[in-house]
Amino acid sequence: MREKQIQDNLIKETNLTGIKFLIGSGLAFSLMSVCVKAIGGRIPVSELVFSRALISLILTRILLLKNNINPWGNQKKLLITRGMLGTLALFCIFKALTSLPIATATVIQYIYPTFTVICAYFFLKEYILKRIIYSIIIGWLGIILVSQPEWISNNNITETVISITIAILGALMTSLAYICVRKLSATEHPLVIIYYFPLVSIPLSIPLLFNNFILPNGIEWIWILGIGFFTQIGQVCITEGLRLLPAGQATSLNYSQVIFSSIWGILIFQESISSTVYLGGLCVLISTIISLNAIKSSKA
Repeated sequence: MREKQIQDNLIKETNLTGIKFLIGSGLAFSLMSVCVKAIGGRIPVSELVFSRALISLILTRILLLKNNINPWGNQKKLLITRGMLGTLALFCIFKALTSLPIATATVIQYIYPTFTVICAYFFLKEYILKRIIYSIIIGWLGIILVSQPEWISNNNITETVISITIAILGALMTSLAYICVRKLSATEHPLVIIYYFPLVSIPLSIPLLFNNFILPNGIEWIWILGIGFFTQIGQVCITEGLRLLPAGQATSLNYSQVIFSSIWGILIFQESISSTVYLGGLCVLISTIISLNAIKSSKA
């Protein structure tokens, strides 16, 4: 009986740690979004991806050397696949952020927990708790409410539809990348998983720089450094969170980024928030609470 209680306490402690990492990743990624949005589309997306990857490569390499960790890992093919999927997702997310309001781009991206749960069911054989399904449905309803159809009030409907499609594609790529992270976490060190992201991103983005390079000026350097710094923190937190919690449950918690991004949109970019957006935010919050409670009561 005592052993079971000790085991339950360890599970709760592990889950709580995972929750903290995931909320931390939501905050870090929302700040990354602020940096991308602040540049305002003057710097090409490929350049932002390259800069982010270069900063991450340097920081991760230093941490690998400091901890005497072999950077090359064991499942190289899956690590490279994760890097490619993550890079494609990053291109889509950055492009969406430069052409859509920060709250809209973020909430559309958060269709990915639904994709993740479905993929985790098929590829990782993870059981889907009913509460998690309810959580995702409510969260998706919140996404629909928060991301009011931008194309209705936009004169260039085609461009807006393309931007929204790119954001949805980014969500799909993100979910597949996180499935890879979940699978890799069983055998690979988190820093190794993170290391392969920029290792793949840099060669993929370099060819796109040759005819479209723009030298950053003034505060743009700070925003670019912020993109690399906050993304690195977000990657560390999300990798640890996915290691500690099942993929479907873990990514449901990341709805917290929607709330953070909406706050930054109001405070920094003066983006208006309607009653519909507030209602959507409430749905997102309810979704996160349901997911959190499901995680606390679940067994390893």
